[in-house]
Amino acid sequence: MSTTITTPSTDEECTYCRSRIFDHDPICVRDCITDCGSPAYFCNYACLSTYIDKNDLTVGNACEWTSDESGCW
Repeated sequence: MSTTITTPSTDEECTYCRSRIFDHDPICVRDCITDCGSPAYFCNYACLSTYIDKNDLTVGNACEWTSDESGCW
């Protein structure tokens, strides 16, 4: 699956806090499960992490793990 990479404008705002992303340590995130839609930009990992938590984006997206009682040491 291919996607085009472009540099955002210097005035691009953080998806979470609306700060200018290039005033910080920017991160670009795309959902490439469906069609690699528009990127979301975050000014740092703290904003990305908070955005994920506040929008429950991890719910239902992980495998369920059950410990094997006999295999635990």
